[in-house]
Amino acid sequence: MTISTPDLCDAHPELVRVVEPMFINYGGREQFGGPIATIKCFEDNSLVRELVAEEGGGRVLVVDAGGSMRRAHLGDQLAEKACNNGWQGILVYGCIRDVDEISGLELGVQALGCHPMKTEKKGIGERDLAVTFGGVTFRPGEFLYADNNGVIVSPQPLL
Repeated sequence: MTISTPDLCDAHPELVRVVEPMFINYGGREQFGGPIATIKCFEDNSLVRELVAEEGGGRVLVVDAGGSMRRAHLGDQLAEKACNNGWQGILVYGCIRDVDEISGLELGVQALGCHPMKTEKKGIGERDLAVTFGGVTFRPGEFLYADNNGVIVSPQPLL
């Protein structure tokens, strides 16, 4: 699937919501898109581990990590698990680690930055709820499209 967020914005200006520019592309797949699944957590990636172990079915995981720049919410092992389980991509409002390994995976990954420290595992967080950051609300079942130009969200599929 070829994704061009500028072309999607031009074709569907009434549908798209554009996320403020803040994300860096780390994954081996620079273009990705699909239905949204969400997690809200802060410096605890227990739910990320749970969700990437499930069948992704072409979905995109949106992780609201509260913008934390002190811990990595995704590393190479979880990214590989997501890739193997059919996830299209992961958008992290926070940090990731193992960026060299993640860049070699056929998975879209965008995050605010990278940090070498892993999160704690306390089982804290929520899933399948609307989360808001970057000026956009991400709702489970809506659609996210991302490329090197940015990230957009739509209430319906655009491709």
